[in-house]
Amino acid sequence: MANWPLLSILIWLPIIGGALILFLGNERVRMARWSSLAVALATFALSLPLWTGYDRANPALQFVEDHAWVPSFDIRYALGADGISIALILLTTFVTVLTLLGAWGSVSKRVTQYVAAFLILEGVTVGIFAATDAILFYVFFEAMLIPMFLIIGVWGGPRRIYAALKFFLYTFLGSVLMLVGLIYLYLKGGSFQFADLYALPLTMQEQTWIFFAFLVAFAVKVPMFPVHTWLPDAHVEAPTAGSVILAAIALKIGGYGFLRFSLPILPDAGHEWAWLVIALSLIAVIYVGLVALVQDDMKKLIAYSSVAHMGFVTLGTFIGFGLVRDFANLDAARLGLQGAMVQMISHGLVSGATFSCVGVLYDRMHTRMIKDYGGVANTMPWFAVLFVFFGMANAGLPGTSGFVGEFMVILASFQKHPYIAFAAALTLIIGAAYTLWLVKRVVYGEVANSHVAGLSDVNWREALVLGGFAAGTLALGLYPKPLTDLMESSIAQLALQLANSKLL
Repeated sequence: MANWPLLSILIWLPIIGGALILFLGNERVRMARWSSLAVALATFALSLPLWTGYDRANPALQFVEDHAWVPSFDIRYALGADGISIALILLTTFVTVLTLLGAWGSVSKRVTQYVAAFLILEGVTVGIFAATDAILFYVFFEAMLIPMFLIIGVWGGPRRIYAALKFFLYTFLGSVLMLVGLIYLYLKGGSFQFADLYALPLTMQEQTWIFFAFLVAFAVKVPMFPVHTWLPDAHVEAPTAGSVILAAIALKIGGYGFLRFSLPILPDAGHEWAWLVIALSLIAVIYVGLVALVQDDMKKLIAYSSVAHMGFVTLGTFIGFGLVRDFANLDAARLGLQGAMVQMISHGLVSGATFSCVGVLYDRMHTRMIKDYGGVANTMPWFAVLFVFFGMANAGLPGTSGFVGEFMVILASFQKHPYIAFAAALTLIIGAAYTLWLVKRVVYGEVANSHVAGLSDVNWREALVLGGFAAGTLALGLYPKPLTDLMESSIAQLALQLANSKLL
């Protein structure tokens, strides 16, 4: 497959497949479900050569495609992937398969449009991670809002319109600021290509303004405190599959944007303002974790948990700015960036799994309120084992993926200042508190009521979905080396870019 346009195939196969499935109509529900699963499986299978064919010693972009798109503005259909991109593309294709399998019987209206929306969302998300032209990136960045908006707004809960509009307005307004920054960079340098933007010298004032434009755009996506308030509403109202894909994939776009834009394009402004992002990240890690403690809705608790865990991603990303002045502590900076990436992949698996567990319970009981449960282990023993396992991963138990990324970020933070590391480590305590509280109330104790007493354990399809998430969580927790090796050369190059000034 060396000569195949592999990245284009991974983008357009699910998009075209989703569009064709729409023509099946609402009467051919079974065919739509099987067709969507077949397209997702094919996309995942075709993404595997990215892993096997990637030269890990070469930090340059690979699988490159470059074609003229809008020549008058030098806008190109340009694609490429490095270790960072490949890790996130593989996460996207893997989770999409599990999401569609998990959503098999949870939606009964407009099923054809429902599964098509997930396939189209998969394609544009791969486009985000593969684009090497800033305008192409922006087009995919905006396009993913449409299927996600429909998934929440059409198939969501009672307040779905409010949640969908809030999600759309937050993310759209943030991305407009990113577009302004990109246009300024084009007027300054005459190119939208990532490589040209990385080499473009800028004054401190220019970097500062663009830094905050990018900060708002990507902070909303992560989401960072204080622009995180759309996420709990979106998760509560979204259908289970929507919550899975939102937490596992969509939130990673913000972290990826920081790595692709803010760090290499604006290193001097990053050094100047890293303290602000670190402070906001610590607030997310501690304060939002405390907010999760008082939630009575399982989905809302896990949503706030996501904000806290993604705070580790931004902390690990920006802690590097305080470690690479004059090329000192490059190893610690790389550790922080590696930790941020491992945390993104881990969170994609663990959050997707925990939302899937909530979906399993909701399909049986039609309630997400913690008080309605209790003693689930007595009637659903296999589900209880998986739920407790994912709860421990969410709390950062060693041996699970939830521990690896957070531990790497804490170690890197310690090189910057022990107080930062101590504050970040508090999330391990807080995370254990709200996770154990959730597990105790839902899984253990006496059977709460007759509804819980009548619950049936996971079926083969649910076991396959949760087993897939569990395998990934355990593999990454016990042996993260294949993932860190995949990203090592790309992370090392990024750390060097942080250390080089671009001031005019």
